Amino acid sequence: MFKKKRVFVVVLLVFVALFCFVPIPAYIETVGSAQNIEKYVSVNGQKDFQDGQFMLTYVGLGRATTALYVASYFDRYATRLPSSSVRGNNSSSEYEKVQHYYMDDALNQAKIVSLKLAGKPFKQSFRGIVVMSLLGRSSFKGKLRAGDIIIGVDGKRCVKSANFTRYLQQKKKRDVSIRYQRGNRIFSTEGKLIQLPGTSKKGIGISFIQKSKVASSVKIKTDMDGIEGPSAGLMLTLQMYAQLSHENLKKGRKIAGTGTMLSNGSVGDIGGIDKKIVAAARKKANIFFAPNNPLTQAEEKAGELNNYQEAKKTAKKIGTKMKIVPVKNIQDALSYLREK
Repeated sequence: MFKKKRVFVVVLLVFVALFCFVPIPAYIETVGSAQNIEKYVSVNGQKDFQDGQFMLTYVGLGRATTALYVASYFDRYATRLPSSSVRGNNSSSEYEKVQHYYMDDALNQAKIVSLKLAGKPFKQSFRGIVVMSLLGRSSFKGKLRAGDIIIGVDGKRCVKSANFTRYLQQKKKRDVSIRYQRGNRIFSTEGKLIQLPGTSKKGIGISFIQKSKVASSVKIKTDMDGIEGPSAGLMLTLQMYAQLSHENLKKGRKIAGTGTMLSNGSVGDIGGIDKKIVAAARKKANIFFAPNNPLTQAEEKAGELNNYQEAKKTAKKIGTKMKIVPVKNIQDALSYLREK
């Protein structure tokens, strides 16, 4: 009898361990938080002491266990996502590396745009083209990995993404050789050009970002304390510009928002904006900047919402008085802050 009881207890413990601690191929996305950016940024060794806050917002995203997956149904804001929609074909380590590169890129773009706006000189040195993902039909799948850094093509040094894409478009033959860096080692591999989905353009079937370094006599330092991804670009740019220019944009207000930043000042779309609205509202933000880019005809036909429309819908649903402001570029945000 005692032996049967012991077996039952062992089986029960194994079941509990599997239920509670073993990851399943899914992620849970839920409300994260809104944080004052000034603690992450310093300019010439100085923090920002003006009244008010620029706030970055982020979602909570984590691997699911069976227990967490079941519990997520009791969280009204939780979204259950298959691993493939979060990581694509990347492994967990590759996904983490990609998110780190996205944040590096967001910081570089924020520095470039804020320095331009403030009229401060800077230099951008190009270090390579970072592979972020590969299409399933890319002939480089299984050869290149997320996080690899392309530094050459067809025997020529090529570290600038614009030159890389231009060269591939002009290339007559389909055969192409890629030189790349993985860790501290340099490799070469070969494949073929393909037509990129939904376009008439040629490529090797990868998504990528530019790896570069921005240097200026004005020292902008950042410590993101483990926050990854590209979506803080807009708010980082506003924070950096305010410190560079000493312009009082906050005026004592709590200003939250989200959106990627491109070097031309455009604000790009992001995911999870409904959860970011909730996070900002919980921190009593007065203003929330949301990307307002047009949808494609297919997206409109499918009844999808752009970031701004989804943000407005969520704000109405939770009953916040926070002002949702649509932006397409950094000037939209600056104009609003100056005029209001």
